[in-house]
Amino acid sequence: MIQVYALGLGIGHHNNHGDWLDTFFALPLINPTTDLAEAFVSVLGVTAEQGTYVPNTQQLTQLANTLEAIDPQQAALARQLIETKAPICAVVLSQDSGPKTVPEAYLKLHLLSHRLVKPHETALEGIFGSLPNVAWTNQGPIDLTELPARQLAARLSGEVLSVESVDKFPKMTDYVVPTGVRIASTSRVRLGAHIGEGTTVMHEGFVNFNAGTLGVSMVEGRISAGVIVGEGSDLGGGCSTMGTLSGGGNIIISVGKESLIGANAGIGIPLGDRCTVESGLYITAGTKVALLDDSNQLVENIKARDLAGKPDLLFRRNSLTGTVECKTNKTAIALNEELHSHN
Repeated sequence: MIQVYALGLGIGHHNNHGDWLDTFFALPLINPTTDLAEAFVSVLGVTAEQGTYVPNTQQLTQLANTLEAIDPQQAALARQLIETKAPICAVVLSQDSGPKTVPEAYLKLHLLSHRLVKPHETALEGIFGSLPNVAWTNQGPIDLTELPARQLAARLSGEVLSVESVDKFPKMTDYVVPTGVRIASTSRVRLGAHIGEGTTVMHEGFVNFNAGTLGVSMVEGRISAGVIVGEGSDLGGGCSTMGTLSGGGNIIISVGKESLIGANAGIGIPLGDRCTVESGLYITAGTKVALLDDSNQLVENIKARDLAGKPDLLFRRNSLTGTVECKTNKTAIALNEELHSHN
């Protein structure tokens, strides 16, 4: 029996050549029950090598009948897809590997935005190569080579075709609206973002794919690709987090619980719990930091990377000297000993 990591029945759009532009999964699943997985495997003839299938009417009917006693919601979805003229597919992934097709990429992105996996918990290697660049319009996704003809056709019929963006990733809320969130400007949250329950994303906030919050947070700054923000943290207006796509390399940048990144500040190191970065201060891994004791006396000059992940830190810039300083609620001497304990 083939193991199944994730699956979903999808509906989407093709270009004029029959290539997929996007796929919508109403009920994506991860680690499905054995009975449900066996139903998909047997009806579709699933192999370990293939992940994307285009079921015919007979297969969808058989799948719906088989699923009726196993998962009534999936059965009902299968019956609805029988009636549509839009392109449909089934994606059945036997293992967690990088997506090879557009539907497989969209299933992975749906898993993230449905909170079925957290950032970095599903393989996304090769996702850029599997996704086409698309014009996202008020009439759905359109192949860029077909856009001029569609724009002219709209004008000839007295309509306007509005192009909202040109990108590989659509906005999340056209596919998934997670429960318990506020998003002031939906175009600033990409599909594949993980938005924790209770999170507010304000107008200038931005959340990339494979990134996001794990709980109640306020986002007025940028959460770049791969960045994870812990429960109770606040990203001030205009602040930035360095993602793996913007110079962060293989280091996973994260923000711990109950931390604050001030307005127009930024980080290029992981922050621990209950940390604060002063407004306007950008800390990279190589930033020289003056470690201060309880009397504001210098203990040591170190690089910011040595403080990565440490809790209860305050990063600030001395307004007279311009020196980047770090204070902690434990003594700097104790923290210094901790930093060098494994040297």
